[in-house]
Amino acid sequence: MKRILTLLLVAGSLAAAPQLAAAQDGGFPVQTTPRTQFVFLNGEVVRREGSQTTPLTQNVKLRNGTKINYKSGIVEMPADKVNPQGKKLTLHEGDYVRADGGLVFATPSSAAAARGEAPAGGSNKFDTYTQRGPGFSDPATQVSLLNKKVELLNQKVQLLSQGRTDLPDTKAIDDQLLQLNAQLGTPK
Repeated sequence: MKRILTLLLVAGSLAAAPQLAAAQDGGFPVQTTPRTQFVFLNGEVVRREGSQTTPLTQNVKLRNGTKINYKSGIVEMPADKVNPQGKKLTLHEGDYVRADGGLVFATPSSAAAARGEAPAGGSNKFDTYTQRGPGFSDPATQVSLLNKKVELLNQKVQLLSQGRTDLPDTKAIDDQLLQLNAQLGTPK
């Protein structure tokens, strides 16, 4: 009876040994297809095959050695020529790891965070753009000035397209265009 119990204990230990080694190594090897993605959604990593998602219950190790923590979204990249020590980064909402170990970032700010940079402008939102200068306060005035500019440009085109061998004098029109540009607050 003791021999049978000992045999069962040894068999159970051997069966559990690969799982313990995989857990200590950083994740369980998984079978993937080229369409497999490990996406960070709602604070956890899920497996996505096409449009179907399934929650993960354990950390994952891809064929190239990339390790993915399913709870925290921390990804450990294996050592390579660019990063001889390997690299660790944290996925943000919508980021995913492809089956080949490549990363795809959902937003520019998550890509900047992976590079160790602050997002441009210090936030993920755009600043409100406000145009200042003469002519911008009244749209009707601006339209009127732009119509005048179109008329002057048409006059200049007519003068220049007469087919004369000498260049016509467009100085008066150019001066008026400069005045209109100053009123519009736009560069030449």
